Amino acid sequence: MEGKSETPVTTLKAHLALNVRNVAQSIEFYRRMLGIEPSKVRTGYAKFDVQNPPLNLTLNEAAFTERGALSHLGIQVESTNDVLAMREKWTDSGLITRDEMQTNCCYAIQDKTWVRDPDGNEWEAFAVLQDNLPETAPCECGNKVVNDAPAVEVAIVPSATCCAPVSAVVAR
Repeated sequence: MEGKSETPVTTLKAHLALNVRNVAQSIEFYRRMLGIEPSKVRTGYAKFDVQNPPLNLTLNEAAFTERGALSHLGIQVESTNDVLAMREKWTDSGLITRDEMQTNCCYAIQDKTWVRDPDGNEWEAFAVLQDNLPETAPCECGNKVVNDAPAVEVAIVPSATCCAPVSAVVAR
């Protein structure tokens, strides 16, 4: 397209639309996880207008039997202290967290904490400590649990793909 000027696009925030089985149950989870109220709620729909990180998150109630093709979701933070602060925020909100510290995932050494929404979608808050590891570096995702909520036991089952651990929560 010669002759046309390249007009820069001003992006405001990423948009993520999740299918959920029960919008009311998911609203409660995301209220706790994000620490904010939804900006819009309708029958079978909710929107969270997240400022930090900038995100337009919508929840759309839909019938489905298995978890979708989505691997996982994440919020990259600057440091391990930020990971720990996110974990504290989530546990203070009543969510069950799972930590992976000094884990080799996605060809990087990372510190992470995870939560799972009512539909099985995994969210991680993570800090990259060392990046661009060689392709031969083994992925260790899902193998290191540091935090264990007092009322539950968390069993980690390595997933088929890196960066998407599957956990089972068993009441003690």
